[in-house]
Amino acid sequence: MAGRRCDPAQRVGMERRPNVQDFEWNDVRFFLAVAREGTLTGAAQRLRIDHTTVGRRLRILEETLRAKLFDRSTTGCTLTPQGEKFLEAAEAMESTAISAQSLIEQADLSMSGTVRIGATDGFGTFFLAPRLGRLRSEHPLLEVHLLAMPRVYSLSKREADIAVGLAQPSEGRLYSRKLTDYQLGVYGSKDYLAQHAPITAVSDLTAHAFVSYVDDVMYAKELNYIPRIDPAIRPYLKISNPIAQLKTTASGYGLCVLPCFIADFEPNLARVLADEITLTNSFWLIVHSDQRRLARVRTAADFIREEVDLARNIFLPRHPSS
Repeated sequence: MAGRRCDPAQRVGMERRPNVQDFEWNDVRFFLAVAREGTLTGAAQRLRIDHTTVGRRLRILEETLRAKLFDRSTTGCTLTPQGEKFLEAAEAMESTAISAQSLIEQADLSMSGTVRIGATDGFGTFFLAPRLGRLRSEHPLLEVHLLAMPRVYSLSKREADIAVGLAQPSEGRLYSRKLTDYQLGVYGSKDYLAQHAPITAVSDLTAHAFVSYVDDVMYAKELNYIPRIDPAIRPYLKISNPIAQLKTTASGYGLCVLPCFIADFEPNLARVLADEITLTNSFWLIVHSDQRRLARVRTAADFIREEVDLARNIFLPRHPSS
């Protein structure tokens, strides 16, 4: 007996298994967000949507691809071998989408969209934040997000569009250029210096209280200042960010190594042994190669570079005796 063919009318209401022809390119965003954040909740926060939506779109993507992309547990989501392979393709899709967006933006004379800038807490808070209003005035349709925290930002994971860091990246598809060198010195409050033994040589510093970074949360080796001055100095008060270090030092606790572009504008602080002790670090402007040509990213990056160029003297101040 010949098999019976299903009448089209009988197909109504029958569930059809998704296949690759049903692939929704928008679901790649959900996949990449989960892969980069490691949790549905983190991905939802990144995408500004509900975590149940992320989970639902991820399940649809897995059903469409007929592949399990993540192993889920109470601690998060881990890529499966199939997920790792798909990650390469997904990032290639993302790069293509960004390139296409760049072409459109180049044809559009208006500057709009969102640009996220990740910066060290000192640079972001004391230098960049007071100047971002000017960027917004010049481009009122541009939405600017400033992340000023003590950490290194991953541009590959799209944590930021632009990063200002302390070191040039050694790997990854990243474009970088030095913004500026900047000086650091030893500072103390005027009251503290007046009430304690005079400091006439580097060897005198070991007799004074010092503030420094907490060792195990120091996110960059460039912040390990004390050994560069005198390894015999032993700080007993350690604080995780330069803003709190500045406030503690200004209150009269003791001495601290601080960036000159921050400390020189604190009226209660005075620099110690300026001719003998000058440390030099660098700020680097870093952009992912895929986003370098986006108009909004390029505009924000150019703005940061120009502002730093205009303020070069506060990053590299002249010594009092020079």
